[in-house]
Amino acid sequence: MRRVIIESPYAGDVTRNLAYARAALRDSLLRGESPIASHLLYTQEGVLDDLIPEERELGLRAGLEWSLQTEAVIFYMDHGMSPGMQKALNWHRGFHKEIEYRYLYSEEPANANPLRPSQRSIDDRP
Repeated sequence: MRRVIIESPYAGDVTRNLAYARAALRDSLLRGESPIASHLLYTQEGVLDDLIPEERELGLRAGLEWSLQTEAVIFYMDHGMSPGMQKALNWHRGFHKEIEYRYLYSEEPANANPLRPSQRSIDDRP
């Protein structure tokens, strides 16, 4: 199985974003991949509090470190590119990781620039 990191929005509309991240994990598994989504793991109750900046940063760094052990990074883009996802993209590019963009609920727009958020709102804080 190909080991991959899943990137999707978290903060903002957390309920919606958690459901979306779980759907992204499922999609990845059904494609025969071995995914990890650190934003689902580290934000569980009793682990880290995403509303505390130092803990949010710790979780982001820990997730990025795991990416060094993966073969690819998958960005799920139905809700656009959040600031946290942009930070992850910049990190992964520095290590020349294979990067893919996927959509679960819509088709990828023709000539889409995944680095530019779509017209949909981005529910993540800077």
